[in-house]
Amino acid sequence: MTRYYCMSLMIISILAFTTKPIQANDFQRKIDPIVSTEWLAANLNKGIKIIDLRSSDDYATGHITSSVNSPADGWWVTRDNLLLELPEEEDLRAKIGELGINAASRIVLVNTAENDFDRAQTARVAWTLIYAGIANVAILDGGYNRWIAEGRVLSKESVTPQIAVYNGPFNQSVLASKNFVSSHMFYSRIIDSRIPEDFFGVTTPPEFTEKSGHIAGAVNLPAPWAFTSDGLYKDRDTIAAMARGVVGLPSYRKNIVYCGVGGFAATWWYLLSEVLSYPNTSLYDGSIQEWTLDPRAPVQKYTW
Repeated sequence: MTRYYCMSLMIISILAFTTKPIQANDFQRKIDPIVSTEWLAANLNKGIKIIDLRSSDDYATGHITSSVNSPADGWWVTRDNLLLELPEEEDLRAKIGELGINAASRIVLVNTAENDFDRAQTARVAWTLIYAGIANVAILDGGYNRWIAEGRVLSKESVTPQIAVYNGPFNQSVLASKNFVSSHMFYSRIIDSRIPEDFFGVTTPPEFTEKSGHIAGAVNLPAPWAFTSDGLYKDRDTIAAMARGVVGLPSYRKNIVYCGVGGFAATWWYLLSEVLSYPNTSLYDGSIQEWTLDPRAPVQKYTW
């Protein structure tokens, strides 16, 4: 009897272990989150999947050899009048499968890097892929602009990937809902990545926002400040110092990053989570556009 009891406990323990929820640590990175043009040039045709996020017209005029075109604006949808929302899970799986990607793929995202919005788009797609369970996603520092400025080799040959079925496990820990923000706001760090004028509330609310100001208790870490005037990411030490000054040291406290519609937020989510390894960092997809639709959701103005 005792032996059967012990065996039962062992089986239960094994089942509990093997069916545990997916955690952020289950998604292990095997490629640097930000790669240089030098690195990419040296690693072409070495199993790296390059995704060109520019428009199809721009892609046709020239692109990095072996890169596949998948315009950035195809990676989000408008839902319930909310801009820049995640696609439905089955639609996202289909899109990833069309690119021949699996959970073990190593991916480098290439986009124009002419302005802060271009760079935020790239980070947004990176976040979406990581949400979908693909850990090995990298961003080309300086983007396509830097590649051509350095006179590197281009191709005009269109690449058609072999379609696959993507069944990777989604990483829900990187996504925050409005309910999650509401229930965690008093013991989490809420990070607003918009420009200071929007955060402080002195600008007129854009058409997608009901009120000016920020989520009550949030701190400001503007996405544009993460880049140099040349469109490159600032060095890691500078990024880390900025994060420490605003967010504090990495800890097990939850960090929730948001912005206007979920674009700028991706820049600092990516840097905090993937570059600086801040655990428990999620992106509020609805951002201030959704938050301010609720008259009960607390918003502050004229406070830092």
